[in-house]
Amino acid sequence: MKIKKITALSVSLLLLTGFVFAQRSEKSVEDEYLSSVEDVVITELVATSDYDNMLVALEYIEDSMGSGGSSEAMTAALSSLATCGLTTVSRKGGRIVNNYPDIRARACRLLGETGSEEAKNTLLQVLQLDKEPMVLGAAVHSLGDLGINEDDEVINAIEFIHNNMSVMNPTSSFALEVLYAYEKLQGTVQDKSALIVSISQIAANYRYVKPVRDKAKELLKTVQNSGSAPEK
Repeated sequence: MKIKKITALSVSLLLLTGFVFAQRSEKSVEDEYLSSVEDVVITELVATSDYDNMLVALEYIEDSMGSGGSSEAMTAALSSLATCGLTTVSRKGGRIVNNYPDIRARACRLLGETGSEEAKNTLLQVLQLDKEPMVLGAAVHSLGDLGINEDDEVINAIEFIHNNMSVMNPTSSFALEVLYAYEKLQGTVQDKSALIVSISQIAANYRYVKPVRDKAKELLKTVQNSGSAPEK
């Protein structure tokens, strides 16, 4: 009698497990379909090069990433938005009509949340091509968030753009973003000599506000005390 009861219970559990699995599979297919549709919508919106459509695309992406969703299509869309007016220039009557620094800055910020190599490459491209301080600051911030710095490629690029900005257009806000990235990446740096020089320049530059200089001094102590990063 007990054996019959156990057998019946086992069958019931198997049927219940199959039902739950079927529900999960059906939901997974539905989620994948909705995700693919969303990717298509985002891609089409970005391709129009229209300012309002780009804003809508950013809203879609931000909402999806906020819910834990991400995709290669979204990263590709963000890469396109982060370089709009730089690599893909649209002109009307000789005037660039897709130069939207606020769109580029927002896209750069979101790229920092993707954790991808493609995002890193796009952000490095932004540092090379863009002239807008707020876009450059967003790119530097996100490079710090990504934490990718193979062979000091990223840290060298940030040091280079900081040197240029400190001469051409020194701003406390940009210097603060540089310090943020340095702080995030310091553990990945192989040769810290250039990093120490760059932080020292910020600490000694009186064109930056005192809180920024003080932060640079604190970070300088941390980097100097940490020594060189271990070889890979």
